[in-house]
Formats: sequence, structure tokens, C-alpha cells
Amino acid sequence: MSISPQSRNADRPVPLHVAIIMDGNGRWAAKRGLPRTEGHRRGADSVRTVIKAASRFGVKYLTLFGFSSENWKRPSGEVMDLMGLLRLYLRKELAELHKQGVKFRVIGERSRLPQDIQDLIANAEERTRHNTGLNLLLALSYGGRAELAGAARTLAEQVKAGELDPADIDEDKLADHLETRGIPDPDLLIRTSGEKRISNFLLWQTAYTEFVFTDTLWPDFDAQEFEAALAEFQSRERRYGSVGV
Repeated sequence: MSISPQSRNADRPVPLHVAIIMDGNGRWAAKRGLPRTEGHRRGADSVRTVIKAASRFGVKYLTLFGFSSENWKRPSGEVMDLMGLLRLYLRKELAELHKQGVKFRVIGERSRLPQDIQDLIANAEERTRHNTGLNLLLALSYGGRAELAGAARTLAEQVKAGELDPADIDEDKLADHLETRGIPDPDLLIRTSGEKRISNFLLWQTAYTEFVFTDTLWPDFDAQEFEAALAEFQSRERRYGSVGV
């Protein structure tokens, strides 16, 4: 079902960190008899819209699930098209992101990406690293289980080297070895297209995240839908396992 339209409550805080699973590009294109690539192109327009909306509404961190580790299993032609769109986005949008004061960062196994894309990412991160506006995280070649396994592997290597006592490993220590270290966990996760799962996205970080699912396909997701999701978040009481007031 779609998010019920409602107004944000100015007296209640907006989420500090919003994560979005941008789903439905292919279905959007199929409904219109268009190639899947066109759905991805239109999805990029929604990315621009939501980045501006997040900044306007006072969100400080925005994490977008752009390409999962499982997406490498898609047909090679579609993967190549997605990589081409990613190149285009990084080249065209960097100046605008920098102008908006956005601080850009990528999480995921970037070593699996083509070298020229890795270079574009490194340039974007370096150019925007001193910006103080919205923190934009783009998850590329990302999988939550792989991230957790990598953190566990690093801790095991430290124990083996005698640099760490196993008794000192706790939740904070593991979190310090995730790619999102230093970044607050998402307060709100939005998934478009009607699917109601998190698909291996930020498994550790979403332990107490509020979820909002909408039937809207990602290319149709606009600032009004984003604001409605923020209003839905504000209407909830977050208990973190305790008894409500």
C-alpha cells in the first residue's frame, strides 16, 4: 500500500539518518513497454529529487542502496548498462552535489567495480570530504552479510596477531569495523515497490530502525512521498525494547 499522506510534525524531530532501498526500476519500465535501462535512468532522477528533499527537510545522513552484491548475478548486459549509468551519474552529478555541500561516500566492495569507476568514486569522496551538508552514502556492490563477515575476519586477525583479547570483543568493537563506523544507525528505512524485506542491506545497523514500505515504484518516488515517509516516522513511538511512556 502507499504511504498515507499526512503532514510532518514540526514539534517532532525528523530522522537523523534515512536509508532507502530503491526498488522497482525494472517494473516501472516493463509497465510502459520500455527497456529496463530506461527505468534505471528515470530512477536516477528520483535520486536527485530525494537528495534535495533530504537536505531541505533537515536529514543529516542519507544512505541509498544502489547496487547489491547479488546484483552481479544479473544478465551481463544489464550490469554493463548499470555501470554505464553509474559512470554518467558520477561525472555529471559531482559538481552539483559539491555545490549543495553534500559529503559523498561509497560503502561496499568497490574493488569489484571497474577501475575507472573506482577512480571516479575516489575523486568524488576527496572533492567533497570537507563539505558540511548532507552526508550521502551510496551502497555499491554491497551486502550486509559480507560486511559482517569482513568485520569478524578483521577481529580474528587481530586476535591471532596478539593485538586483541577475545574477551574485549563486544558490540561496539564489531561496529567499529563495519564500513559505517562513525555514522549513526538509520532511524528510518524506506523500501519502494511494495516489497517488504531488507534484502541483505545494513543488517547490523537496522536493529532498531523504523521501516516504511510503499507500493510506489522508485522512478515515481518524489519529494511528497519522501515527506510522507518522514511524517509516518514522526507518528511512531520508538521504544528500543523498553516500555512506552
